[in-house]
Amino acid sequence: MSRWLCIFLLACASAAHAAPQVANPDDFDRFIGEKAAEKLADKGLLNRLEDVSHKVADKAHSVADQASNLVINAMGFLGVPYKRGGNSAETGFDCSGFVRAIYEQTVGLLLPRRADQQAAATQVIDKKELQPGDLVFFNTMRRNFSHVGIYVGDGKFIHSPRSGAQVRVEDMGVAYWARRFNGARRVTSQTGVDTTAQVKP
Repeated sequence: MSRWLCIFLLACASAAHAAPQVANPDDFDRFIGEKAAEKLADKGLLNRLEDVSHKVADKAHSVADQASNLVINAMGFLGVPYKRGGNSAETGFDCSGFVRAIYEQTVGLLLPRRADQQAAATQVIDKKELQPGDLVFFNTMRRNFSHVGIYVGDGKFIHSPRSGAQVRVEDMGVAYWARRFNGARRVTSQTGVDTTAQVKP
């Protein structure tokens, strides 16, 4: 083995066992500071995410509470007689007058007056997406969206059916209603009172 190769190998071996070089203290402090800042940033992000998740949960509870209140309020009018053009328990209700009164009293939201206008002003949803408080529409007068009720869950809805009848709960699965089902809608905070809106089937 050449003399120079031996010297090179010895130098490498002693370097491997030598004490490690100490980095510039300023670099070290800067590195530690960056890591701490990253951790604080992560913590801030986690806190923000936590706040958002709480707000979403609160909103979900609020929506569920609102739907429950709607259904409970609607059930309080069981037995009120049907009256064409009726808007109150004192005078009686027609179908859209009933829905309008329930939403105004429970949520403080004024829906359009007629069933077809209510369909036009609300958000289209699939029948499978129905939740308590949503609106269900039927073709009972040989025209689309001529009848409306409020979905209460379990395939049932509450409505003011027709002259001589009273506000009652019915099963959407019954052949009469199943054949005439016209669509499901959801009332949102953007639902307006545009009485000139035209509904599309």
